[in-house]
Amino acid sequence: MTTAVASLNPFGSPASMQSTVPAAQTTDSARAVAEVQAALVIARMNPRDQRQSMDRILNACCRPQLAETALYSYSRGGSDISGPSIRLAEAIAQQWGNMQFGIRELSNANGKSEVQAFAWDVETNTRREVTFSVPHIRHTRAGSYKLEDPRDIYELVANQGARRLRACILSVIPGDVIEAAVSQCLVTLKSHADTSPEGIQKLISAFEPFGVTKTQIEKFCQCRADAIKPAQIVRLRKVYASLKDGMSSPEEWFEPEEKPAAEKASASEKKSLKDKLKERKSIAQSEEVQPASPAEQPQQVAAEDAPDAGADIKEPDPWVQSFEQAQK
Repeated sequence: MTTAVASLNPFGSPASMQSTVPAAQTTDSARAVAEVQAALVIARMNPRDQRQSMDRILNACCRPQLAETALYSYSRGGSDISGPSIRLAEAIAQQWGNMQFGIRELSNANGKSEVQAFAWDVETNTRREVTFSVPHIRHTRAGSYKLEDPRDIYELVANQGARRLRACILSVIPGDVIEAAVSQCLVTLKSHADTSPEGIQKLISAFEPFGVTKTQIEKFCQCRADAIKPAQIVRLRKVYASLKDGMSSPEEWFEPEEKPAAEKASASEKKSLKDKLKERKSIAQSEEVQPASPAEQPQQVAAEDAPDAGADIKEPDPWVQSFEQAQK
């Protein structure tokens, strides 16, 4: 007869295999996986017709309001760099179909935000995402300062995220589609360029919030405001879109205005402290004249009292000479 001997583990009995993942987290993960699978299945059940998608993109680029904000431009290294703006990128992604794109704020702590921008072509399962950090600091020419207002922080994060989102969308959609959309926007801008006095005045007024005056715009176009051509209006609209999106500053495009002659004269009359000190020093040196020696003083006085040679000699009057000759 055999007896079973039970062994006792000195480290304790084995723990039961139980899941340590919280139930809420498991539910969220399952929901996210289900949403991704559903998006992939629906995209493959409804594939895009590239010809129809291209027609929708070109038709959208024929709208003047979209074409005016579709292109941006900024100056770098003495040359102008232009390209599709975030508004055009979003319009192309919407009309291309089966696209998911957006911006996600992952965290907000320690004076910075961790943000993720992504673009996903669900049909081809092509995804591009960029994760970056945005410090809550605004940089200006006068210096940098920390942002405290939640609205300012939100606008800064949205502005930085829009630039990354544009890059993600443009990297997923084919390049020839982007080029065709840009060309159609240029055609729309040229055909709808308003060169009337009212349209030019409206365009000039749009630059006023950025501190750009009519004179600066005329120098930029190298002509009077009433002689601006449609191609120049297209270029000004690109610059306006760049200023509005924060891609450039007015100083990169427009020359500063010259001060009036009266202001220049008043500025030239204002002497610096260094100039005033130099002037006082020169006056003090001129007043410090060394006294002359006693032997030299009589000579100087005699020389000063001596009449100039020919000072008392007067030329004879011709009338007096003729009278004297008559008496003789």
